[in-house]
Amino acid sequence: MWCIGALTQEYRDRMYALLELYARPMSKTEPVICIDEKSLQFIDHSRAPLPMTAASPTKQDYEYVRNGTTNLFVAVEPKGGKRIVSITERRGKIDFVAFINGLLTGAYAKARRIHLVLDNLNTHFRKCFDDVLGVRAAKKLLRRVQFHYTPKHASWLNMAEIEIGILSRQCLDRRIASRELLQTEVDAWQQARNAEQRTIEWNFTRQDADRKLGHHYVSLL
Repeated sequence: MWCIGALTQEYRDRMYALLELYARPMSKTEPVICIDEKSLQFIDHSRAPLPMTAASPTKQDYEYVRNGTTNLFVAVEPKGGKRIVSITERRGKIDFVAFINGLLTGAYAKARRIHLVLDNLNTHFRKCFDDVLGVRAAKKLLRRVQFHYTPKHASWLNMAEIEIGILSRQCLDRRIASRELLQTEVDAWQQARNAEQRTIEWNFTRQDADRKLGHHYVSLL
């Protein structure tokens, strides 16, 4: 559930810019990549589950054991049918910069320009690259990057949230006790979806936004 107050001109400008970006045809030379992260708690069984039988499903005790937390960075190219998931202990600026560096020098090393869609988390801004890498190295790494930010309180405009929802339902919606098991499960999920080239079809347009949200817009007068 999400709540809308008064939508400022900045909100509208950022929303329109993203909707225009999403409406562009797919381009291998200028891919659009949506990025977000998800925290996850490792959960183990307090008692060994009873295995499934021909007459009964698997049974597990309602009590569980907490084994710490982890973070998942998720990058998805909606029209290219490609996603990359990285598991890290934390989601600080060092971890985020390393994840983006891996994308730019790995899967998207040959792209002429890369459009990154992000929310407004404090680790997502260019200054973090300067802090971690130094100004010169950050400038070199980001020379092909154009950042696109969702409006504040509008992360629904980031298609990475859709992909994380699918990941959560298909892969994470159960007890996962360790990083090793999580890595195995996420790798298998990612490989299967990439092999099938699962895309995201975005149909929400500027006209839809004006029709559904127009009465929340702040007047310029």
